[in-house]
Amino acid sequence: MKYRELGRTGLQVSTLSFGASSLGGVFHEIRLADCIETVHAALEGGINLIDVSPAYGETLAETNLGKALQGIDRDRYYLATKIGSYSEARGDYDYSRQRTIDSVQASLERLGVDHVDIIQCHDIEFADHDVVVNETLPALAELRDQGLVRFIGITGLPLNIFPKILDRVPVGTIDTILSFCHYELNNTMLADMIPYLKGKQVGIINASPTGMGLLTPQGAPDWHPSSKTIREGCARAVAYCKEKGIDIVKLAVQFACAHDDIATTLVGTARPQNIRNNIEYVDELIDQDALAAVLEILGPIHNFNFTRGLPEHRDQIVG
Repeated sequence: MKYRELGRTGLQVSTLSFGASSLGGVFHEIRLADCIETVHAALEGGINLIDVSPAYGETLAETNLGKALQGIDRDRYYLATKIGSYSEARGDYDYSRQRTIDSVQASLERLGVDHVDIIQCHDIEFADHDVVVNETLPALAELRDQGLVRFIGITGLPLNIFPKILDRVPVGTIDTILSFCHYELNNTMLADMIPYLKGKQVGIINASPTGMGLLTPQGAPDWHPSSKTIREGCARAVAYCKEKGIDIVKLAVQFACAHDDIATTLVGTARPQNIRNNIEYVDELIDQDALAAVLEILGPIHNFNFTRGLPEHRDQIVG
């Protein structure tokens, strides 16, 4: 496993990190024993950053992760969780000062730790950005001063939300951003923002290297917000890989983890063998011929995107 520095935090994070949303049963039914074994396999394989949120399974992911971390030395991992989004299904978003403070305290209890390394404003495309700037971030700074959190981040799907917040606060207010579905085989829009983010001294966390299922043999789930054009384009790449005996998930993970300016890429699973496989992928050399062929197939839909959130925070649609 390779490690990279996460922005100005000083944290040396594994290029592959563990997204614990699956521990909340958001993709399929889970067993606690599998959740625990998966987390242990991630740590044993060299992963040292774990990302979770109270929104995943409506606190179940944090609860299960806390059980999995029992008895493990706290210096073996960096822990990131979130505030602000509590149930996408119910539209429960609250970035107010008091809810933010209460949420962090509740997360610490569920996780069984006395601090988290990164606390993130979750899915701020659903937030009033005046509230984020004037209430959420100052509340998180207070918690940082109390030693309950170490670094502060923001997350979301639309790329435009990051400069909308970063340009309103002093450099150093925000330490990390978490972007998903924007650095993968079919969409590399995040790469265009890297010089800007580096100028803001912000560490970059990438997530969803398979585009939330687009680049998998199973395909995207029914709820996926992508267009028919994107789905069909990705399906052509998946079909080619199946025909040629290429593991497209392996290729997608390797591609996402290869960018030197992206500190880490999150992958999520509640199946122990899956995380072991992903760890093996990043330790192997990428098949350049397979990569070139797949990128050529995906060329017609390259950087076609999808968006969500409040109307004023949505990205302009390409494709």
